[in-house]
Amino acid sequence: MSAKRVLGLDLGARRIGMAVSDPMGWTAQGLPTLERRSEQQVIAEIRRLVEELGVGRIVVGLPRNMDGTIGPEARKALTFVETLRASLGLPVETWDERLTTVAAHKSMMEGRLSRARRKRSVDRIAAQLILQGYLDSLRAAASR
Repeated sequence: MSAKRVLGLDLGARRIGMAVSDPMGWTAQGLPTLERRSEQQVIAEIRRLVEELGVGRIVVGLPRNMDGTIGPEARKALTFVETLRASLGLPVETWDERLTTVAAHKSMMEGRLSRARRKRSVDRIAAQLILQGYLDSLRAAASR
């Protein structure tokens, strides 16, 4: 693995959860959630993070239907992935995010976070789960 960081994104209609790997690509740390105002604003903020953090790759959660098919939300995510690739010139991959939001809520409930704190944190934690799953898969593939 390169020493460049990986940025993980959990796309939502109003907010984008974000997480970044450590330079070695072992762990995912949450970043502040990005409020969506316009696509230009989102791309500019992601570009700023890419430059500031030394990101070399982006992984975007792909919200497949439970049967694995691509629905309307997944199509929106794929369109956004193409926009990121064209705008940033970086590799952008997708990661199956089925149940990551459910897992994020479950982990926060187990941590006894209040409903208000769960609402503020769910996007960031979902992004961490997406990115950590991706990082773990890279390590597993490298050890084969």
